Amino acid sequence: MNTAHRFLAVAALACGAAFVPGPAAFADSHTPKGAGTTPASDYAEGEVRRIDKEAGKITLKHGPIANLDMTAMSMVFRAKDPAMLDQVKVGDKVRFRADKIQGALTITEIQPAK
Repeated sequence: MNTAHRFLAVAALACGAAFVPGPAAFADSHTPKGAGTTPASDYAEGEVRRIDKEAGKITLKHGPIANLDMTAMSMVFRAKDPAMLDQVKVGDKVRFRADKIQGALTITEIQPAK
């Protein structure tokens, strides 16, 4: 293979590789909803201090929340689905996932710790 052919072969491979989607591009399309895909490292630990079902809010004394780059503290969170507040009670140790949704810190998943 001469130099020009090698160059074209390398260029074609480089261009082709640039257009091949990586695994992240397919993650949502191949993962069934509700399949428990949240990694354990994305959960935080805490204790329920207060529940305000009427306002859809919960106060947690929590450890670090890695995905929010937040240190341990006590604070109020909005519940994404207020029905999830029925799963816990004041004093419960919990595992939860929180995200910032429309500017508000929001609990998206919560369960009693085992």
